Amino acid sequence: MREISLVDMPGLVGQEIGMSDWITVDQTMIQLFADATHDQQFIHVDPERAATESPFGGTIAHGFLTLSLLSAMNFGSIPNIREQTMGINYGFDRVRFASPVKSGSRVRGHFTLSDCRFRGAGMLMTTYDVTVEIENEKKPALTACWITIVQFDPKDRPEGV
Repeated sequence: MREISLVDMPGLVGQEIGMSDWITVDQTMIQLFADATHDQQFIHVDPERAATESPFGGTIAHGFLTLSLLSAMNFGSIPNIREQTMGINYGFDRVRFASPVKSGSRVRGHFTLSDCRFRGAGMLMTTYDVTVEIENEKKPALTACWITIVQFDPKDRPEGV
């Protein structure tokens, strides 16, 4: 895992700073998500029915399951910020589910830092353009604009920023 400093962040705007490992989205994961969210729609949880009645040829992951995997993808691919005391998920400006993730597919995230701004004495707001790629597919599973906050001790704020 790479480690960078707060002072390095502004220079990384516009660059892909992380790509996650592949994650397999199997039927067990899909079912556990369906159970947790109470979304038991057949296209997610009934392989036989989905194979015959849906246009996907089998079950697909919930879009929100794919979105929720961003946390795991982020953790393993974006560099640690040396001065960070805590990270906060601020939300999304845009999320688009471009292509279904079929059961058994592998996905991975690409993270491009599109903006970062110091806010307050001990906060850096970061915005990432995120793409979740599906292995061997041309269209991504999703694209999103994800906003997070890096909390740090104000005494660690770089000079001049």
